[in-house]
Amino acid sequence: MKEKIIAKASELFLKLGFKSVTMDDIAGEMCISKKTIYKYFCNKEVLIEESTSLVHGQVHEIMDTIIAKNFNAIHENFEIREMFRDMFKNNIDTSPIYQLKKHYPEIYQNILSFEIDQCTQLFRENIEKGIREGLYRSDLNVEVYVKFYYTLVFHINENTVSESEAQRIELEALEYHTRAMATVKGVEELEKQLKRINN
Repeated sequence: MKEKIIAKASELFLKLGFKSVTMDDIAGEMCISKKTIYKYFCNKEVLIEESTSLVHGQVHEIMDTIIAKNFNAIHENFEIREMFRDMFKNNIDTSPIYQLKKHYPEIYQNILSFEIDQCTQLFRENIEKGIREGLYRSDLNVEVYVKFYYTLVFHINENTVSESEAQRIELEALEYHTRAMATVKGVEELEKQLKRINN
C-alpha cells in the first residue's frame, strides 16, 4: 500500500503541483481514507520526499535505457531531452522543480546535491563519448564544459516558472552547449537532430 500511495502521489504532484495537491486529494484519487495515508506518512513533506525520490529513480532508469541504446553523443542528448518533455507533458504549466524550490526548499536542496553529482557524471561521459566519436573537439576542457552545462540547465529549471518555457529554453541551451563543443561533423549531426525534432 505504501508503494501505491507514493506512486499515486508522484503522479499527482507532477501533474497538479506540489503545493496544490492535498492529502485529501490523494486519498480521494485512491478511494482510501486519509487515515490510511497517515499510517505510512506522518506529514505531506515526508510523502513529497518519498515521491521525488521515486521520480528521481525512474528518470535515471530511463536515462540508462537511452544510454544503453548507444546513440552517438549528440543524438543521445536529444533523446534524453525528449524523455523529459514526454514525462512532464501532462502536468500543469508550473515547473515542478521551480515549485519544489519555492515551497519545499529543504527537500529541493537534498535532491539538488544528489542530482548535481549524477548529472555531472552523465555530462562528463557524454562529452568524452562525443570526443571519441569525433563529434566534439578533442581540445575541450571537459570539466569546465560539464560545469558550464549543468550551471545553465539548473539555472533554467530553478528560475523559470513555466514548464513549457523551461523546456523551450533548455532546447536552446542544448543547441548552444553542443555548438560550443562541436566539430564540423558534430554541427552536421546537431542540424540533423534539430530538423528531426522540429518536423
